[in-house]
Amino acid sequence: MQTFGKFSTNFDTEYLIEHYIYINEKDENREDIKITIDDLEMMLKKKRKTVAGTIFLYNPTLSPVGFNNDSRLAEQGFEFDNKFHELNFNNMMNLFSKTIREGYRGKLIEIKYLFNLNKANIEPTPILEEFDSDLDRYNSAQLTRYDKNMNYQDYLNIRLSGKFVFFASGHKHDRHHKEIIAYARNIAAQTKKLGKEIVFMHDNNYDAEECVDLAYFLAPLAAGKMRDVRANTFANAFRTNPPTIQKIG
Repeated sequence: MQTFGKFSTNFDTEYLIEHYIYINEKDENREDIKITIDDLEMMLKKKRKTVAGTIFLYNPTLSPVGFNNDSRLAEQGFEFDNKFHELNFNNMMNLFSKTIREGYRGKLIEIKYLFNLNKANIEPTPILEEFDSDLDRYNSAQLTRYDKNMNYQDYLNIRLSGKFVFFASGHKHDRHHKEIIAYARNIAAQTKKLGKEIVFMHDNNYDAEECVDLAYFLAPLAAGKMRDVRANTFANAFRTNPPTIQKIG
């Protein structure tokens, strides 16, 4: 698997504004056939044929090859050139690489985020309070703390390629962050309205229809005893193309 992203910045805050993974085809020796940035750009001109679907995550923590997430990319000399760069893997990308294979080879999957802020461990922090406040002002002329276009999904005008949207953005929304909860629900509702196949993992707390209404979507990565359970369930979802809803327990 390869992963590519496009970064942008505003007022010293850095965002991952576009992100794709590519599931490599194999050569006669079962080695990955790698693509270049130019190949990626050509594929993106034919999204209807080349993008299998979308995976929705919470927020990114990723860096271009040659850089890291130990400090801001700008401090490391990264040039925000509005171009795609090949990215280092993180834990989520490692999981995708191990679990999304046959049936997706030669295809791109777009990765979207509830929040594009490229920063680790934003839950729970005052950042979420700022997000909630921003979302309350999003459809007004008021200024927001984080860039409206770079950080948030304009769900009413969202563009989704491929057959499916796999929601893996998490389910533990703080109840007093009412705007964040409404935002996550609105993205799911708009996805359904656009006729995309909505796919996710869930448990016994809610049935599948309730999960869509509540934006209750389990994340593939978990700690403790649920680590392998979530990872294996995610793998089961992607044994088919398009993937299927999976219930844990």
